[in-house]
Amino acid sequence: MAFTALEIAEHTLTLEQHFWAHRRPPLQLRDQVREGQRFSDQAIELFIVRPAFNRPGEHVEESIARVTYVRSKDVWHLFWKRADGKWHRYPPHPEAKSLTAALRIIHEDPKGCFFG
Repeated sequence: MAFTALEIAEHTLTLEQHFWAHRRPPLQLRDQVREGQRFSDQAIELFIVRPAFNRPGEHVEESIARVTYVRSKDVWHLFWKRADGKWHRYPPHPEAKSLTAALRIIHEDPKGCFFG
């Protein structure tokens, strides 16, 4: 079952307070780099949009992370995008008890998977 409109609103607020507020680009770059999230079914994809290297005027979207809510277990699965372009479970912490906990793991990025 997809997220309801109320859940999307709650998750958007959680994302702002517990992730983007700490990861937003510096003021001098905000006209060039912006952050975003995409909701689909039971998943939230976090990404940034930045200027393309060697292609003036073009922008590219870079995925940061994906979290998927498993309603039957009341847990969030964490994924990172590998060089093969596919989403893979995040090995040190494949799941979290809450969206806030999942965002904390992504922000801390102990293995350097989300932010290099």
